[in-house]
Amino acid sequence: MIIDCHTHIFPREIIQHREQYLAQDANFAALYRNSNARLATIEELLDSMDNAGIDMSIVCGFAWSNMALCKQGNDYILEAISRYPQRLVGLVTVAIEEPSAAISELNRCAERGALGLGELRPPKNSLSTAIDKHWTPLVNTLTEKNLLCLMHASEPVGHQYPGKGNLTPERIYPFIKCFPNLKIILAHWGGGLPFYNLMPEVAKNLSNTWFDCAATSFLYDNSIYSCVCSLIDIQHVLFGSDYPLISQSRALENFHKSAIPPQLKSAILGENALKLIRSVYA
Repeated sequence: MIIDCHTHIFPREIIQHREQYLAQDANFAALYRNSNARLATIEELLDSMDNAGIDMSIVCGFAWSNMALCKQGNDYILEAISRYPQRLVGLVTVAIEEPSAAISELNRCAERGALGLGELRPPKNSLSTAIDKHWTPLVNTLTEKNLLCLMHASEPVGHQYPGKGNLTPERIYPFIKCFPNLKIILAHWGGGLPFYNLMPEVAKNLSNTWFDCAATSFLYDNSIYSCVCSLIDIQHVLFGSDYPLISQSRALENFHKSAIPPQLKSAILGENALKLIRSVYA
């Protein structure tokens, strides 16, 4: 089984009126101001999956800055997983700065089958003090319900790109330490956090953390696969494309060019994600 654990879909309303939403949300504008930045629907994702031979995808919400926009995107994701329960599982988003509304929305979506939250992009300085009135109640709800949290991560060095942001290991790691029971997936190889797994105390604190390889071909050369898999437990590595930023076929082709032994590739391509999904729904 092949599972793409990092994809994005948007309602047709947002796609057809992109300019209107660019004006409403700075995060959305940063990523999608360029008209070449593609937005995809449920149907387009399913066609992509069929063409690439992908069995299941985790569809992620967008990190809108207000709850009304979050709910609009969440409803579309809930519709997707309801219509295609064998093909799609969903992560939703909430506005972190609205803690009461965020918990209410998370509960609503969890009752309708959402896997958790993602892809979150906490605002600047939001993680500087991880245990606060915003995060603690929300994380408590996630852990009580055994839900996942997929968070964007970026590299502290290297080239700039739309949406890179400043969620670097220096900011994310203290958050992970504060909430050891939270099952967290860090996108884009965690911005390089796996390299610190050679430090025993870091390895201990990352025991409940997974890393996806979304957008690898835009960030690293292919040695990243074998390098990271030599540093962390391979069961904590997940295949992700970041569709439609990168086509699923291209992401799979790039993965298969890696030096990971063939007998281990099946774990990354689907077995690890399937275990994680089943752990939520158990």
